[in-house]
Amino acid sequence: MKLGIVGLPNVGKSTLFNSLTKAGAESANYPFCTIDPNIGVVPVPDARLSQLAELYHSAKIVPAVIEFVDIAGLVKGASKGEGLGNQFLSNIREVDSIVHVVRCFEDPNVIHVDGSVDPLRDIETINLELIFSDIEILDRRISKTSKGSMNDKTLAKELETLKKLKAHLEDGKLAKSMEVDDADEQEFISTLNLLTYKPVIFAANVCEDDLANDGIDNESVKKVREFAKENNSEVFVICAQIEQEIAELEEDEKKMFLEDLGLTESGLEKLIAASYQLLGLISYLTAGPTETRAWTITKGTKAPQAAGKIHTDFERGFIRAEVVFYKDLLDCKTYTAAKEKGLVGLEGKEYIVKDGDVILFRFNV
Repeated sequence: MKLGIVGLPNVGKSTLFNSLTKAGAESANYPFCTIDPNIGVVPVPDARLSQLAELYHSAKIVPAVIEFVDIAGLVKGASKGEGLGNQFLSNIREVDSIVHVVRCFEDPNVIHVDGSVDPLRDIETINLELIFSDIEILDRRISKTSKGSMNDKTLAKELETLKKLKAHLEDGKLAKSMEVDDADEQEFISTLNLLTYKPVIFAANVCEDDLANDGIDNESVKKVREFAKENNSEVFVICAQIEQEIAELEEDEKKMFLEDLGLTESGLEKLIAASYQLLGLISYLTAGPTETRAWTITKGTKAPQAAGKIHTDFERGFIRAEVVFYKDLLDCKTYTAAKEKGLVGLEGKEYIVKDGDVILFRFNV
């Protein structure tokens, strides 16, 4: 999973990136301090892995990972070259989802590029720049497609969709809000890598005092939540500064620090939960003496396709999947005991893999 982080300068974007990835991206109280995109790969925290690894005496644990891409802060007029322009948006065209960091805290010591804290204005500023960037992409695509559309029905239909999309964006609307005619049109739009077609998770960045109650009393957070609800997006509340402090701690210290703040999970864990929810993802597990590993798949994936995540041969030569729920396996202490209790299912090609399934695939190529 790959997530792109966007936002205005000085909203806590690079501070959040630093805390999530411990990559040490430069973070300072002036605009455009992040110039080259920062990329960090983060393991997905999953307590199930260490528990299973202990059971199997696994030599190593391989968690699922998320790649974060942090780009320079955007400002109003970036598409026309203001600030650093929108030259960095190409770096996040390949991401699965966009994490939009929105400032929801007042602090006279941290300047705001527009002079005041207004989350809806800030969201609109970023959205407009993403729209302008997408229009550029569509203009190039329309020019290219027009040349062959006269004698090709497929290209003619694509050209019609491209023009419809461009008109929709020029009305100030996001690509994902456009009604599509059929599954083919939807599939075509998804291949365009438009920024405004991607799912969005809003990171409402608050001060420490608003963190414990999840920003319930923060008016800015309320506005972000309302906007997200109207636009089928997810929201999670963070304090980027606190997250950076947490990132410096050892695992046991981290737990105590969170408890002292009245929190049960870190910002990274909140973001992962929101990402998995928004993108419809789950993890199944494999375990043995060599390694215990998490594999990320889409909800509704059938056993052969889940096996293909490990290797294409597993999908091609799929025979069956031996499946036990991780909790049942841990309760029984051994795979054999779980089998004797009838908790290991022998599943075929139509089995839909569930979150937390521990699977042994049988295949023959």
